[in-house]
Amino acid sequence: MKIAILSQDSSLYSTRRLKEAGEAQGHEVQIINYLRCYMNITAHKPTIMYKGKPLEDFDAVIPRIGASRTFYGTAVVRQFEVMGVFSANDSQAISRSRDKLRCLQLLARKGIGLPVTGCAHATEDIDGLIESVGGAPVVIKLLEGTQGIGVVLAETHQAAKSVIEAFRGLDANILVQEYIKESQGADIRCFVIGDKVVASMKRQGLEGEFRSNLHRGGKAEKIKLTPEERSTAVRAVKAMGLGVAGVDLLRSNHGALVLEVNSSPGLEGIEAATNIDVAGKIIDFVTKSAIQVKNRADSQY
Repeated sequence: MKIAILSQDSSLYSTRRLKEAGEAQGHEVQIINYLRCYMNITAHKPTIMYKGKPLEDFDAVIPRIGASRTFYGTAVVRQFEVMGVFSANDSQAISRSRDKLRCLQLLARKGIGLPVTGCAHATEDIDGLIESVGGAPVVIKLLEGTQGIGVVLAETHQAAKSVIEAFRGLDANILVQEYIKESQGADIRCFVIGDKVVASMKRQGLEGEFRSNLHRGGKAEKIKLTPEERSTAVRAVKAMGLGVAGVDLLRSNHGALVLEVNSSPGLEGIEAATNIDVAGKIIDFVTKSAIQVKNRADSQY
């Protein structure tokens, strides 16, 4: 099978592991910088050009789209879809997951547990916004932030007002969420492929740090999920329409709460913590799914 990995950097751990895993299973794997692709959008023969040559005969693509490159990255994925190529995560699902507000609204619609969340445009009633999520302390998040950047814990009502006013003064879009104190600076990353959690780890932030991101010095260890946590993670991924995703959960006094659904989850932390070949499982899913899609298409003729 011929597989394309859409990634800006071939040296990244996740990109390298996927290529290694694909080749170990006997597939032809090519890493493509999606930002260097250009597209011929036509009904007769839609194509994608890369380094002056058309990208042809691919059976599947694995998108590794950077958060800041979502618009063009999903356009390239969409063009592959127009060409009949299977994608591990389709373009629409990636777009849903990248819009944090839309993601939370879709999860809420499916009855999936979330921290109480508020969102507002104007600053005239900041007091009401803060009280709507249970009052201080609250977590304030930039909608465009990643890896813990743009996430602030405001421990008092006045501090929360000041942060919200500052962000809105810069015309930044924000979410305000209840602070889950009992999580004690830890969250759980569930790696979901298809309809199954294949690996999970607990991430613990540094002492005095409420953010648990590994990029911020957090530590990870393998963890056993409860049935509720497994179900919540799988339901969250299905709500987004994703095939491969990382789901971040908090353990709260009222059950598992979803923080985020990540459509390009990193492999380094989860593989190191669990010693599970997650890259190989992604390749298995992609190849089996691509064959099923092709067989369904063939049966229609």
